[in-house]
Amino acid sequence: MANIKDIAKMAGVSVTTVSRVLNNQPYVSAEKKDAVRRAIENSNYQPNINAVHLSRGKTFLIGVVVPFSNHPYFGLLIEGIANEALKNNYKLVLFQTNYEESREIEALTMLKYKQIDALIICSRICEWDIINDHVSYGPIILCEDARGRKVSSTFIDHYKSFSKALEYLYQRGHKKIGYCIGRRTGANSQQRETAYKDFLMKFNERLEENFIFLECFNFEDGERVVERLINMSNPPSALLVSSDQVAAGILTCCKELNILVPDELALMGFDNQPIAKIMNITTLEVPLIEIGRRLYIQAMDNTTISHDEIQVKLIERLTV
Repeated sequence: MANIKDIAKMAGVSVTTVSRVLNNQPYVSAEKKDAVRRAIENSNYQPNINAVHLSRGKTFLIGVVVPFSNHPYFGLLIEGIANEALKNNYKLVLFQTNYEESREIEALTMLKYKQIDALIICSRICEWDIINDHVSYGPIILCEDARGRKVSSTFIDHYKSFSKALEYLYQRGHKKIGYCIGRRTGANSQQRETAYKDFLMKFNERLEENFIFLECFNFEDGERVVERLINMSNPPSALLVSSDQVAAGILTCCKELNILVPDELALMGFDNQPIAKIMNITTLEVPLIEIGRRLYIQAMDNTTISHDEIQVKLIERLTV
């Protein structure tokens, strides 16, 4: 396969002239342009697109880190990012980490070596010292409250949203309230836990550790939650579930076991995903596609650091 030096030799010009023609730069005579183009056509030369992008200082690729690519929550975030990227002729490089730190570091390393123009981390596993070590290599955007940090972010205030949901349940007569969450670590999860403990303190309610259900990510995890509930001597009367998928799983299992919702167990989900609409689950609406769009816009701005808080909306349906 011919390279740029071969083209220069065939056209009788310098490598610099060939490069200028390939990049549509000025200061090349019409005669030399024609000679270079004939050489390219005769040799069937194909430019190295990576080298072309490198010479322009852009790859037109943006990295997106998610823990799971098959989860509807992250699917909607990706949709929002991808829609905006398409408008701007950018492509996505998707990194699925399964919450393994080494996989997230691979994405950060690609930013370091200019293989991507920016990196959006939709759910972080690396500690801040690792993130801070990479901020000089390009824009890093987080889907969590990163105010005070050297990265941009679009985020939900999970302390405020969880507090809002807990007080909504309390006002409807529920004092024994539990919650389901994916992982206990992570900035968003820590905000939720703090909100829960502050809520209990505010209303002089005792913390029951067995009212907290961890590792709840998918529809199937709802069955495990219900199995625990039916074996409790003093179960919660309401559950705040941080994923509509899990809430749908709990509701389905309750119906199979003739547990009345909301009379025996009230359920409140999170995100307002399509499954919550179909199953009439009370939830907090999070505009995930819009969040994805804003994450992309921040990723394209490599001059300023910004933090964009997104408001949630209570959607009342039939499970509370």
